[in-house]
Amino acid sequence: MDGFFNLLKPPGMSSGAMVNEIKYLTGERCGHAGTLDPEAAGVLPIMVGRATRLLDYFSGSGKEYIAEIAFTGATDTQDAQGRLILEGRGVPREDELAQALPHFTGDILQQPPAYSALKQDGVPLYKLARAGQTVVTRPRPARIDSIRLLRRTGDGYLIRVSCGGGTYIRTLCHDIGLALGRPAHMRFLLRTRVGSFGIENTVTLEEMHLCGAEKRLEEHLLPCEYPLSDFPCLDVPAGYKKAAVNGVALPARLFQGAEAGTLCLMRVDGAFLGIAERTGDVMKFRVIVRDHNEFV
Repeated sequence: MDGFFNLLKPPGMSSGAMVNEIKYLTGERCGHAGTLDPEAAGVLPIMVGRATRLLDYFSGSGKEYIAEIAFTGATDTQDAQGRLILEGRGVPREDELAQALPHFTGDILQQPPAYSALKQDGVPLYKLARAGQTVVTRPRPARIDSIRLLRRTGDGYLIRVSCGGGTYIRTLCHDIGLALGRPAHMRFLLRTRVGSFGIENTVTLEEMHLCGAEKRLEEHLLPCEYPLSDFPCLDVPAGYKKAAVNGVALPARLFQGAEAGTLCLMRVDGAFLGIAERTGDVMKFRVIVRDHNEFV
């Protein structure tokens, strides 16, 4: 079983626990494509089998979130689970917030929260912070493509954020509050998209367990190439089939449009074989997701 399950993670469950559930159901090696905090909900793509080899090729894909900024004060975790460290100073007007949001788009630097999964000397920062140890984080680059103000929610606002991988939405909420002089934190987070994976075709863990009991998990399995639709797709000529399935570099002259440094999806007999990159005069395979016996 090789491919992806597009899961709808519920709040209160870790991404790692979701992976373990799918590993139990499938008996395959599994991994997730982008951690969601335990209290967050939404899209969590799970890689199964040889799809785990593709993580580096789509993990940086664009992501989309709906978040609620609560202007009731700032917390040490920058979300609703933390301890209040700055009292709220009222809710900004809608026009004040709307004017501030464009300053947080584009390529920015974020100071990661102390309570995060980043590691210091091999130990997750949140463990050090919970133990009362001093945690030092360094600013990290992030990309925020757009922030759309949706509506007010009493003492807060809902916003929709499109961004690159590695962006901390709770830090964004915290920083927006600081910029307005009105301490804030993230009260709610729903991830609605990770690259090609959207919330509209997610499946719940309860549905997965039911399908597992009825031996029909494959109904929800997406193919390995599903998140790679933006890659050029090339067909390997019949005479080079054996070389390709064994990972042998192929002459670049066989493939029109394969420019230097371009990553391409390679197909054999119409089936996705792997990803190759043009290097000089050859196409070198970077990853193969099928066993050569499948093409015999």
